[in-house]
Amino acid sequence: MSISNNNRTQEEFETPKEENSNQQLDNIIKTGSVVTKNSKESIHCLNIIGQIEGHYILDNNQKTTKYEHIIPLLVAVEENEDIDGLLIVLNTMGGDVEAGLALAEMIATMSKPTVSLVLGGGHSIGIPLAVSAKRSFIVPSATMTLHPVRTSGLVIGVPQTFYYFNRMQERILDFIVSHSRANKEKLRSMMMNTAEIANDIGTILDGEKAVECGLIDEMGGVSAALAALRGMIPKKEEKIPSDIESVKENQDKQHQIESILTH
Repeated sequence: MSISNNNRTQEEFETPKEENSNQQLDNIIKTGSVVTKNSKESIHCLNIIGQIEGHYILDNNQKTTKYEHIIPLLVAVEENEDIDGLLIVLNTMGGDVEAGLALAEMIATMSKPTVSLVLGGGHSIGIPLAVSAKRSFIVPSATMTLHPVRTSGLVIGVPQTFYYFNRMQERILDFIVSHSRANKEKLRSMMMNTAEIANDIGTILDGEKAVECGLIDEMGGVSAALAALRGMIPKKEEKIPSDIESVKENQDKQHQIESILTH
């Protein structure tokens, strides 16, 4: 008995290419990331946008990057042998300090090639994220805001709170300095600047100034960032799969055995 094609579902008619496109769309919607492939390499693009959400859930009216999504994603990228490099695209206003610094530490300790690109803004805790990659780029129109660690609401125990915030600020400064060419005292001076922002303390840097002070490696857009990332990825001929190595090793052993038997 033949079965009519009318009873088949839409998923059964989808080609592998369409299924791959749908999977990529799902990844973009759920995690703000996508894997792009060509004949030479496979690059994972991670988007960090809006506010970095930490221990508290922000309201639905704000664009957020959830660190509980990004942490396992970074582990997956590091462990996936099919992914050659990571491109981090930033347009963030900052957010939870500990969550942002945790993500920055993870990116900085990855063994795979990593490149960051600041578009629009890389403010506050977004700065450690921008410098955490092995190479960083910023477009000329983007800005980065340096300001002290701050909080809102009731503060109990002002001296103790000030001491805690000061230690946290030093951790952030130490991380930025260790992953960029910026001078620590210069950064601290820009953080405490009272002459630039009317309702806040700090300094706003555009793309050119961010490169000039050593925070970012160079100015450039998507093509420059991808070119730098590709330059860090080992060439295909340099990658010898383990199964090929084992085959060659077995062949060498076989030749040695044959040589012994013939003599």
